[in-house]
Amino acid sequence: MSPQEDAESQPGGDDIEPGEEEGSEVRAFMVDVARHGERLDKLLTAVAPEFSRSHLQGLVAGGRVQLAGRVVTSASTRVKAGQRGQVELVRPAHELAFAPQAMELDIVHEDAHVLVVNKPAGLVVHPAAGNWSGTLLNGLLARDPSSATLPRAGIVHRLDKDTSGLMVVGRTLEGVTGLTRDIAARVVHRQYMALAHGRLEHEHETIEAPIGRDPRVRVRMAVIASGRPARTDVEEVAYAQGIAAVRCTLHTGRTHQIRVHMAHRGHPLVADETYGGRPALGMTRQALHAERLAFAHPVTGEALSFVAPPPPDLRAAWIAVAGEL
Repeated sequence: MSPQEDAESQPGGDDIEPGEEEGSEVRAFMVDVARHGERLDKLLTAVAPEFSRSHLQGLVAGGRVQLAGRVVTSASTRVKAGQRGQVELVRPAHELAFAPQAMELDIVHEDAHVLVVNKPAGLVVHPAAGNWSGTLLNGLLARDPSSATLPRAGIVHRLDKDTSGLMVVGRTLEGVTGLTRDIAARVVHRQYMALAHGRLEHEHETIEAPIGRDPRVRVRMAVIASGRPARTDVEEVAYAQGIAAVRCTLHTGRTHQIRVHMAHRGHPLVADETYGGRPALGMTRQALHAERLAFAHPVTGEALSFVAPPPPDLRAAWIAVAGEL
């Protein structure tokens, strides 16, 4: 997962009432004389020794512990002999990260070995801190339980949370292995459409600049000498209202590559606040969409090619600049 995805929360669905989470358990207890005056969180480590004290403190703070019939939210509360209570035990979020979660997926292609999905903006691809559930991986596990036997449920590359568009996923180990090999060999063709601030110096440009973690802002990437090699080809399709409509072809797949390269050249993507872009033309998320995906089938060798039109927000903004898709 990209650093920005780590830092942003996944939009939630319906609220879940206490006791409705998968894998939760309500465990009752009574304070004996030997524990009179003890902190509540310390008592809970004896009630539920399978959980860490810090996790139990979080359960207390979250209103999941009752003492003498009342909800207690302070872990430092001193308990009294004879008090009865209960704690609702919910597994830590990271333990739920690889749980199947049913969701609607826009499947563009499917066969025995590969799946091509059109990812919507706002969907995180892989669980990580801040996004332990509701990810594409969770949806893939629900759709195909056998994907649990594959590395990352078959995910071989990623899109940022707020980037929409095409992704290929392996459905078998043979498929995953072949796709991983071809991505590393740079023979998987990936083209994006984007809107960027300012006009490019040339209609066709190639940006070759190494990308690594920004030493000043750790949730960002940057062009730095010690970074990994990265190359992006950029074509300006149209220019209007101070904004360029561009198509970008990846030759490498570094985290935030297009966003970093365009910002490095002084053309941050529209609404990409992480890299200096400003909202415009109705866009409130980075104006980036994985439009085209082409690769050789990892098992049969058949040439496969797919195109996904942009979602409504980017479609309208693109047409405002280019006049057509």
